[in-house]
Amino acid sequence: MANQLLDQLMIGQDLTEEQMMIYMNEIMSGEKCDAEIASFLTALKIKGESIHEIVAGAKVLRAKALPINLQDSETLDTCGTGGDSSGTYNISTAVAIVASAAGVSVVKHGNRSVSSKCGCADVLEACGVKIDLNPEQVKTCVDELQIGFLFAPTFHSAMRHVGPTRKALGFRTIFNMLGPLANPANAKSQVIGVFDKALTDTFARVLQALGVQKAMVVHGKDGLDEITVTDETFVSELRDGMIISYTIKPEDYGISRSTLEELQGGDAIENAQILKQVLSGEIIGPKRDILVLNAGAALYIADKVIDIHEGIELAKKIIDSGLAISKLEAFVAKTQEFR
Repeated sequence: MANQLLDQLMIGQDLTEEQMMIYMNEIMSGEKCDAEIASFLTALKIKGESIHEIVAGAKVLRAKALPINLQDSETLDTCGTGGDSSGTYNISTAVAIVASAAGVSVVKHGNRSVSSKCGCADVLEACGVKIDLNPEQVKTCVDELQIGFLFAPTFHSAMRHVGPTRKALGFRTIFNMLGPLANPANAKSQVIGVFDKALTDTFARVLQALGVQKAMVVHGKDGLDEITVTDETFVSELRDGMIISYTIKPEDYGISRSTLEELQGGDAIENAQILKQVLSGEIIGPKRDILVLNAGAALYIADKVIDIHEGIELAKKIIDSGLAISKLEAFVAKTQEFR
């Protein structure tokens, strides 16, 4: 089976969804050695991962994940593939807090840093959030506060079977794409940033196949896996079973263009400070601009507002009223109860 699949990949032939699911299941069950995993991931990378292969991989990861059953099925996740090497502060984490403060149920799924100075788990932990909660504890947070954090190592223990191989390979593999697609809570709305323009449409189609109802997949022309304020952003939006692609420019929303340098963060301690200051309204300028633009998009995808313009205005009100920083403080306090 393994040799047949490798031969198929090496001549540039896509695997069927069934073939991919069978082999991925064997990998995630610990049935394949490091050499077999490395050969498979490399051949898949060289060929280029198809939509069916990505869908199959995401289905296997979701099936292997620790389950979590929430009262509110209409949840939102905001995340990115990472890998943009931009060094910005944790924008999608700030967006999750603002969206929750606006009344959206958010289940943020993430991990510690892999390719950046500070991942979403790192910054939340530096803010005081207890990140390694079990499903029942996360459920309590979402039910009571409309926000929860799903720490990937807790919910995706099967990933331990591929960790050493991924590290040894040192290049992006399909697993860099699967993280944002494998939210254990099966969030029905998602805003996902991707590291390549070509992936915006691909991810939208994958999300559609996975049953996500509404999604926005974004890639900044400057390389950011966010809606950027330095240049235009390429977007593929999934809504009502249809996918449309378009571009967003910051000036379309009354936002002045800035530079990547003005969006920079640092390590977890530094980014936690930035996060608190931008959520409390202390920081204005580009760091706030990129937050309200991305939060506006998230509120739109979550059907809290009719368009991004309205979403931006709501995000500003949430920040300026103190609701955003209060939400972060309440989240920290709630998770600390589980010590």
